[in-house]
This record gives sequence, C-alpha cells and structure tokens, in this order.
Amino acid sequence: MSEKPTIVVAMSGGVDSSTTAALLVERGYNVIGLMMRLWSESLPVSFQQTVVAETNNRCCSPEAVADARAVCQKLGIPFYLLNFESDFKTHVVDFFIEGYARGITPNPCLQCNRQLKFGTLLDKARALGADYLATGHYARVREYDGKFELLRGVDVNKDQSYALALLTQAQLSRVMFPLGEFTKPQVRELARRFNLSVSEKIESQDLCFVSDGDYRNFLRRHVPDALVPGEIIDMRGEIIGEHHGLANYTIGQRKGLPASSAPLFVIELDRTRNRLIVGRAAELGKRALDAQSVNWIAGIAPQDEIRVTAKIRYRAKETWASVMTQGETRARVIFDEPLRDITPGQAIVFYDSEVCLGGGIIASPAR
Repeated sequence: MSEKPTIVVAMSGGVDSSTTAALLVERGYNVIGLMMRLWSESLPVSFQQTVVAETNNRCCSPEAVADARAVCQKLGIPFYLLNFESDFKTHVVDFFIEGYARGITPNPCLQCNRQLKFGTLLDKARALGADYLATGHYARVREYDGKFELLRGVDVNKDQSYALALLTQAQLSRVMFPLGEFTKPQVRELARRFNLSVSEKIESQDLCFVSDGDYRNFLRRHVPDALVPGEIIDMRGEIIGEHHGLANYTIGQRKGLPASSAPLFVIELDRTRNRLIVGRAAELGKRALDAQSVNWIAGIAPQDEIRVTAKIRYRAKETWASVMTQGETRARVIFDEPLRDITPGQAIVFYDSEVCLGGGIIASPAR
C-alpha cells in the first residue's frame, strides 16, 4: 500500500486552520504545521517618542503562535514558525502603501494569497518534501478534463473564492481546501469534536499589520500625503467643502460629506489635484470598467466575449456582465446595470455558476 501524501497546513492559531489540520490527520495524511512570522510595525511608545517597540502582527501574535503550537502538539504533528517578514513587507505592506500613495484602494489580502501563502509558503512546503499545501479557506478545488477548477465554498456566507481568484493552474494543482465542503457552524462543531482549544476563538476581520485596527493612523505614518486636506467639488465644478484626505474616502461613500438638499456620494478621487468629487445618487454609477493583471484560472484567456457574473468587492452583490479580453491580462467589463462603487485597486472576480473563472485588478471605470 502506498504511503499517504505529506501535507503542510498553513497554521494561524485560529479555528479554521486548526480544524483543517485535525481533519487531515484524521484522514491519515502526514501533516506538518507551518506558521508564517509576518512583518509588524515598530512604533514609539513613550511620550518623548524615544523608545521604540515592535507591535505584533495579528496573524502571528504570541497568543496565535502559542495556540497553533498547542494544536499541533495535541494532534501529534510537527510545528514550524518561519520568518516571512521581509517578503510580507515587500509584497503586501509596501503594496498597500504604494497603492494609497497612487490614490487607489488596494486589496492586501488578495495580494498576500497570491504572493505569500500560495507563492513563497507553497515553495517552502514543497522544499520540505510536502505534496500539498492546505489552508483553512472556504473554497474547493476540482480536477476536470485535465484542468484544475476553483469552486465556491458550500457556505455562501463564508465563500472565499473571491480572494483566491488570482491563483494559477500550477498553484491549484498543489493546494487543498478541506473546509470548502463545510459551513462555518459545522467547522466549529468539528473543532469541538476534535477537542481543540481554539474551537470558540473569534476571528479577526481587520488588516493584520495595522496594529491599532485603524488603517488611517497607519497611513498617517507611512503615506501622509494621502491624508492632506483638499477641496470637495460637485459635478458642476463648484467648491462645496473641504475633505480630510483622500484616503478617508471610497467611491460610493455617503458618510462624512457636506450637508445638501439631497444626499451626496463620492463619485471620484482626483489624486492629481487632491480633490474629492461628489454628486447625487443619479450621478453615481458606471456601466463598465477596465481591468488589468487579469488571471484566467484555466490558463488561457477567452477568445470571444463571455457572459459571467462578477463581484467588484468580497461582500459585493454579484451582477451579470459581459467580458471582452484585451490580450492575456487586460479586459473590458460591461455590466447589465450600473454599479455605484467601482473602486480602482480592488479586484473584480468572474464566475460561471459555482466555478470561479479568475479575476483582475480594477484599473478604472470605463467611460
């Protein structure tokens, strides 16, 4: 009888990755737990700002490391903590900072998945002799007709295929998502059955490298120009107020704008002139966008226009659209109905029913 494959599990100290490891051990695989030590910011902590201390990245805080190590000990599997600080700073944190410096709203979690978890970490796993890398993502991989497909997770409230849309055939051939077949309540119940200490642990939703949970404070320290006040302009070009820095606003936002006889919304961020352009609801919304860095999971861009459902944010409502490729990595997307919050820097992801076809980065709304 052939030996079961060796699988590295990306550990975070949370219930999802811990349950993933427990499931794979139960199924007889040779399992290794790996945790990434990620970059954390050094901040002055004294009033005189003469003492500098390093804050903890929430994904690898001492508590998270202790929880992950304890789970691996309980399961009887090796646990390793690897230093990914430099790669994380370069590929994720600097990407986030540079995005805001250019006046866009970047998605660092998607970038982390592409570059770190399924890039550098997968390479490390393979170097350790592992056959696969498993994570606690709520998604599924299926081999069909000689290709690997990325499918939605069965839990519609937790499906994370959006964040995995930039993965390639080579990456999908070496990853596993055991939780894709379960709902979150079922995962909690499995964790209780495995008697894992993290079964009731609450998951963090904030950016892991923002120490105080407020990305605006982080930007004040790293991209001060993104928070310089400037003019608020209406669609007629009239100055109607002053904004508090473009990084405080996103397309479609209503909160924090000047009072008006009818509600105002953010229409555009004019980085060149540091202006915030606002308008009424009828002036908000675009029917099309241009996407760049487009990844087609099948490995080949469609040659003809295709019909898809698309999401322009993780929690956005899915909508019907037509996609026309412009080479291998660019596309024009035309929606059946105008969308109010097309935001450059965010990802647009394409679906055919339960199959995630791929996605790209929103370059700009199309005129």
